[in-house]
Amino acid sequence: MPPEEPLSYPLNSPLLHILSPKSSLNLTLPQKKSFLKMSLTKRKSILILVFILVIASLIRVLRITITTSYFPNVVSSSMDHDLITTRSNVSDKTLSEKELTFLSDIILQKSPCNLLVFGLEDQYLKLPTINKGGATVFLEDKPEKLMKMKGNGDGVQVFRIRYKTSAKEAYKLLKHARRDSSCSVRRLTSKCKIAVTGFPKEVLKIKWDVIVVDGPGGDGPESPGRMGAIYMAGVLARSGNGTNVVVHDVDRMIEKWFSWEFLSEKNLVSSKGKFWNFKIGQRKKLVSLKRS
Repeated sequence: MPPEEPLSYPLNSPLLHILSPKSSLNLTLPQKKSFLKMSLTKRKSILILVFILVIASLIRVLRITITTSYFPNVVSSSMDHDLITTRSNVSDKTLSEKELTFLSDIILQKSPCNLLVFGLEDQYLKLPTINKGGATVFLEDKPEKLMKMKGNGDGVQVFRIRYKTSAKEAYKLLKHARRDSSCSVRRLTSKCKIAVTGFPKEVLKIKWDVIVVDGPGGDGPESPGRMGAIYMAGVLARSGNGTNVVVHDVDRMIEKWFSWEFLSEKNLVSSKGKFWNFKIGQRKKLVSLKRS
């Protein structure tokens, strides 16, 4: 058997080139450059992504700021400021078909009945027909709207009401009503600053079956606001026997807060669109409004 010979390779063997330190350095240097290039690319990508997220966040904050500037604001009591409604609904006073059907169904369930409406929008001109045979009374503060009901027929009356408040005073009036016992919805006195004085005696004496609150205007800080109308509706409803009080525009802060305060959320029985329907049971007999 031939003797074993040690492995030997020529000096120019490819294996030596592979194992040589110089060759190894030539192979790893491009890899290092490639790795460094990838790291820089990733870093740039992260920076770009962060920049995009920052810009998106700024746009979102700007959009929220612009949007919320149109909604009602409740100013802190420490500033003793007013709750105002800054969202304008001047161009959106039309009831949707579902809202009109909702209101009509409530009236039809009790028709013929005693129907009191705060506000005189065009679509409400149909209500006396829906309440045929009943008594329908409209309370409106704008003289030009009062002319719409002239010659409408028997059982319909229209009275002008003057409101001395403004929507910007809502927060202050709400604080007053909460701490002053004269603002109880179980009786009506002129001491309560939120009470609407000068009400027709006919309105105060009637037991109302349905009361609709969609007036006066409440779409700006200088408008009368519906604080007094909702309060009066709450007082009048408690002299009836299961009176339905239907409040419109409850997407606005004043309508929502004053409905909770004087009609009570526990009495809310149904809703549709911007309408809330409260059912209020019979309470103590209404005390006539007297000057102190």
